[in-house]
Amino acid sequence: MEDVLEVYQRPHDPACPVVCLDEATKQLVKQTRLPMPAKPGQPARQDYEYERNGTANLFMLFAPLEGWRHVEVTDRHTALDYAQLLKDLSDRHFPAASKIVLVQDNLSTHKPAALYEAFPAAEARRLVERFEWHYTPKHGSWLNMAESDLAVLSSQCLSRRIPDKHALIDEIAAWQESRNGSHAKADWQFTTADARIKLKRLYPAI
Repeated sequence: MEDVLEVYQRPHDPACPVVCLDEATKQLVKQTRLPMPAKPGQPARQDYEYERNGTANLFMLFAPLEGWRHVEVTDRHTALDYAQLLKDLSDRHFPAASKIVLVQDNLSTHKPAALYEAFPAAEARRLVERFEWHYTPKHGSWLNMAESDLAVLSSQCLSRRIPDKHALIDEIAAWQESRNGSHAKADWQFTTADARIKLKRLYPAI
């Protein structure tokens, strides 16, 4: 916990951006009947029945000090998907960074070893060296600021029926463009000093 909090207290350094990574699942739902649009005196209505149309995985990349986020929609959340995401983060999104400070949870796929599963050893090693790796503790996913931005995405964009992956990608792209256009950042206030007081019960008694 203190390791992640120390990262969040660092001053902004464009050469070493802090990027938080998290993922979520979105169920895709088709309408079985055409919704009834709103009209004077009556809100829009939709039938309670629906058809399940599979799920999609959402990888959220959030750079809280840059006011930038990117959501990658994939069919799965395997180690290979994760490795490709990191390659894109390194070479497409932040190619000029000298080091990317990566904050994420400790899922079994979220490890440097995933890069060796996806790429030849030399390329995997190059990518491993591009990142400074930091993990939230078990039961401490609330420390990951990408989780907060996923909650914003869910409330502003995903809290309705979305029928298929293509529609999901379009909806998320519009939300992402709006949020990035306004450079929406995160104002993290919880510090190590706060943790030692408010979460004193988690520390060993000496």
